[in-house]
Order: sequence, then C-alpha cells, then structure tokens
Amino acid sequence: MEIWPAIDLRHGKPVRLRQGDYDQQTTFGDDPVEFAKRWQESGAKRLHLVDLDAARGDSPDANRNAVQRIIEATGLPCQMGGGVRDEATIESLLKVGVARLVVGSRALKDPDWFVEMCDKYPGKLVAGIDARDGKVATQGWLETSDVSAFEFATKLRSRTENIAAIVYTDIAKDGMMQGPNFEGLAEMAAASDIPLVASGGVTTYDDIKQLVEMKMPAAIVGRSLYDGVMELGEVVRLAGDV
Repeated sequence: MEIWPAIDLRHGKPVRLRQGDYDQQTTFGDDPVEFAKRWQESGAKRLHLVDLDAARGDSPDANRNAVQRIIEATGLPCQMGGGVRDEATIESLLKVGVARLVVGSRALKDPDWFVEMCDKYPGKLVAGIDARDGKVATQGWLETSDVSAFEFATKLRSRTENIAAIVYTDIAKDGMMQGPNFEGLAEMAAASDIPLVASGGVTTYDDIKQLVEMKMPAAIVGRSLYDGVMELGEVVRLAGDV
C-alpha cells in the first residue's frame, strides 16, 4: 500500500483542519518544506499536498510558492488538490512539477470536462470524492450535493480509462483521529476498479493494518503524524511501501 503523508497549506504555512472547518485550524510552524523533508527522511516516497486557499477561492499564490519549494527540496512525486478547476491551473501546476492533480468540485459539476481533461492528460488527474453521509461535497466541503459518491465513481470509470485514481474522503472522519470509514471505503472499492486512495481519519497502526488487509492501493496519512500518534517510518513498514 502506498503511503501519502499529507501537507495541508494555508497562506503558505502547514496546517490541519478538523472536518474541513476553516475555523478549526491548527498551524504547525511556518515552513512546510521542513515537514516535507522530515517525511522524506522518515521514508516517504511521495507527498499529498492540499491548497486550502485555492479550495475556497482565495489567492493561491503563497501556497503555489510553497509547493514549488517542496518539489525542489525533496524531488518526491507530489499529488496536489484544492482549487483545480480549469485547464490553465492544470497546465501551470504540471509545469511546476506536480506529479498528479486532484480535481474535486469541477469533476462533479462538469464531468464532461473532467473526462476530457483525463484523456488529454492521461494518468495525471485524480478524482477527489469527498463525501458527507455518502453524498459528494464540493467547494472546499462548504456545499453538499445530492449525488451519491459510489454512483459518481462508477460513472467516471465507464467514461475514461485515463483517470489516475480516486481519493475518497469521509468528511466526518477527517482530522477527528477516530479511524477511517472502512465500510464506505469497501463500498467505493466495489463500485469501481479505479485505484482507490483512502483519506480521512487514518489514525492508528491498526487502521493501517486493516487497510492493508482490505488490499487498499494507497492511503493518505495526516494529523496522526503531526500529533505523534504514529511514526511515519513504522507506517511505511506496515504498509509494505518499500
């Protein structure tokens, strides 16, 4: 199982939110490059970056600069989400060196465009499916649609072979340190053969072991690393990400 340590960026600084709530933010220092290097030294082979400013329509400039510095400092493949809603953004971020991009709101609201972009940039785009009570949430989790997360995943696969993965996040679990929604992940895995990345609530070594037993292709690990609940080196070992 691939492990993607998360670095969430706001105003160029590393932060974490509880359940996507911008009013429940914890800031972890001033320089996200320090965390990128720390995760690399602990065995990370790739990083998951989130532009929280762009996700809610704020200026992404500080975060874009931070992303470029992270890529230059580590050389690791970076997956990035948050505010990826047009082709110009896709092109500019790929040019900076981001390995693949997570598209959430625009993929749901304009699936024709997303499928077109997947086919134009094969293997570079990931569908970010963030669910609240099984329904897809959009706009930085500020809105909830009436679209089933599982139906959405199934429809995407029927339309393109060039989507890189699905990052599936249960918002109720994100940042809460209570474990992921294993049932929802199993349903999502059954809904499509698109490689699935588990996100939200991955907190303990037992969570990692259970995801491995489920044959989950990949998992994003965030707050538990920052709070010292898990050590990344052990997570990587348990996941077999060697």
